[in-house]
Amino acid sequence: MFSFGVIAVPAAAQAQDQLALAQGSPSQTIIVTGVRDGYQADTTSTATRTPTELNDVPQSVSVITEAQIDDQAMRSIADVLRYVPGAVISQGEGHRDQIILRGNNSTADFFVDGLRDDVQYYRGLYNAERIEVLKGPNAMIFGRGGGGGIVNRVTKRPGANAFISSSGSADTYGAWYVDTDINQPISGSASARLNAVYEEFSSNRDFYDGRRFAINPTVALSLGATTRIDLGFEYNNDKRTIDRGVPSATQGSLTSPSRPLTGFRDTFFGVPGFNVSDFEAKVLSGRIEHRFGDNLILTSRVLYGDYDKLYRNAFAVTPVTLRGGVQSVGLEAYSDPTTRKNLLNQNDLVWTVTTGPVRHVLLAGFEFGDQRTRNQRINGFFESGDIVNGGRRVFVGLADRITVPPVTLRTTANTGYRSIRANTDATAFYVQDQISIGEHVDVIGGVRRDRFKLRVDDLVAGQSYSRTDTLWSPRLGVVLKPAQPVSIYASYSRSFLPQSGDQFSSLDITSAALEPEKFDNYELGLKWDILPTLNLTAAVYRLDRTNTRATDPNDATRTVLTGAQRSKGLEIGLSGAITPQWQVSAGYALQDAKIRKSTSAAPAGREVPLVPKQQASLWTRYDFTPRFGAGVGVYHQSKSFTSISNTAVLPAFTRVDAAAFFKLTPNIEAQINVENLLDSNYFSSAYNDNNIMPGAPTTARATIRMSF
Repeated sequence: MFSFGVIAVPAAAQAQDQLALAQGSPSQTIIVTGVRDGYQADTTSTATRTPTELNDVPQSVSVITEAQIDDQAMRSIADVLRYVPGAVISQGEGHRDQIILRGNNSTADFFVDGLRDDVQYYRGLYNAERIEVLKGPNAMIFGRGGGGGIVNRVTKRPGANAFISSSGSADTYGAWYVDTDINQPISGSASARLNAVYEEFSSNRDFYDGRRFAINPTVALSLGATTRIDLGFEYNNDKRTIDRGVPSATQGSLTSPSRPLTGFRDTFFGVPGFNVSDFEAKVLSGRIEHRFGDNLILTSRVLYGDYDKLYRNAFAVTPVTLRGGVQSVGLEAYSDPTTRKNLLNQNDLVWTVTTGPVRHVLLAGFEFGDQRTRNQRINGFFESGDIVNGGRRVFVGLADRITVPPVTLRTTANTGYRSIRANTDATAFYVQDQISIGEHVDVIGGVRRDRFKLRVDDLVAGQSYSRTDTLWSPRLGVVLKPAQPVSIYASYSRSFLPQSGDQFSSLDITSAALEPEKFDNYELGLKWDILPTLNLTAAVYRLDRTNTRATDPNDATRTVLTGAQRSKGLEIGLSGAITPQWQVSAGYALQDAKIRKSTSAAPAGREVPLVPKQQASLWTRYDFTPRFGAGVGVYHQSKSFTSISNTAVLPAFTRVDAAAFFKLTPNIEAQINVENLLDSNYFSSAYNDNNIMPGAPTTARATIRMSF
């Protein structure tokens, strides 16, 4: 990696830099120059809530560092997760991040600095130090959800060294951004940092545009040698076109699944100006760390978020079909305004104690969450054209640019209008012990007790439903270290998800009486530092999802919790530096996810959607000279089904990317990234059988970075 002054520092050095600030000792201030962090991460505080070597965590954890994000010119969570084995991207209806981890789909299993970030939107990377993906159930650490895993963004914090960094970038379709990262010590005991970005969106897709502005000032204060306080505020405003891709070419079946419509890679199946997502977030955060001594630390985190989102869209709901001898596609429309206010608090007390050859890292904690949501679903109606269902659906002729009649939104009776108010209150207590027996055996065990209360008011029907669940979430893992660079682990963990869904908007008289879904994960794994700078990980797992809703076979009016799903697979990852000039990130996943017992959505034997049997990724960068480097990436996934119907296929695809890096001056570097170098005509993701996203043609992006 290139050296370029004080702006980019290794993660370990950053941690030391921040610790020196917290301790308030000028003699311990570390001046870091001229070294960039690479693709390897050694420690995490997310997986256990204590600083722990990754090789000592009995769980599959993938970390994408800021260096790799920059080198690959990643702009979204979707870009990041393509290089995480076992992670698959859902289209998210064109307005949010949505993931499938180990066969389990979620719009809410996102966290920022360990705190819940479950609002539906596209998360930026401008203030991210790294992205951590923890796979398998995580309720002992994070509470409800996380059945397949979670995604945590670790944000940048103020440090003791002054620097200014900025970058600008543009691609061949007119998308561009500028960002900045400024750190400035205020005094010997205080420092401030500012991250900001302005971005304009564009792509090959007709009518697609938008813009994002986000700013994140933070300040850190040290009170003596024992206490550090971090305060931050983030403002995020994101407005963009909602694009849900293309429909299936024909009506498929279980014996002959359909495929995406081809030849319409640029065609927009929506209404320009109507298909819009408008999101605004104002988030206050705070963190206090107090050291009672070398062995006892209290950390308290708090977040208050005020989120306001409106999205409305017209979208394809049928495959291409003949109507009156004309190839047509059916469209529907709706608007969905949502507001949410989150107040979250975590408190962790960590005590390290050694008795003879046994070392304990004891964690005890309390967590509180209060979330208030207001949501509406306003259906659209078409006043003219080939309409059915009282105007709820219109069929339009297939063309390079389709013509859609005007849409009218209605909230009157018998229009399917939904208006709900959801209040959730969650409290949790948890304890965990990380036991090290000599140098060769680690044991981690913990349990969490959650009390989750949900009330949903149906403001249209004038009815209210509520449910309170008290649940225990255990975790147990054993790590054996037969040699210094190798660890072998086995683990068991459990998570749960209330029957209201991950956005708690679907509680009704039936689901209010049902126990939460359960996720049980059994995992064996290997972690091996092949070199001090290069780490190999491998894991095999079985993840069972139970308590899934199904129709009672003896009484079709009743719902029972007899449905079940099983995911199983192998995940392999390689990350780090082979030589000081050669960085690599690679992954492979072999996975299978099926319905084992019939659910209300599918009979036993159906394959879980958007779970390819195989995924493989490779990105590598080699610096030929101190001033020039090059990178190449390959991503492949096999075919999968686009929905649980198993009647439409997302075809297999392989994409090749490339990059070139130039050191122009000691403070300026440039890079060119080319995505889809071979111009493969592929489909990158889907939401259902008729919302399938074409991959972009060959796209080049030029970036300039400056640091002082």
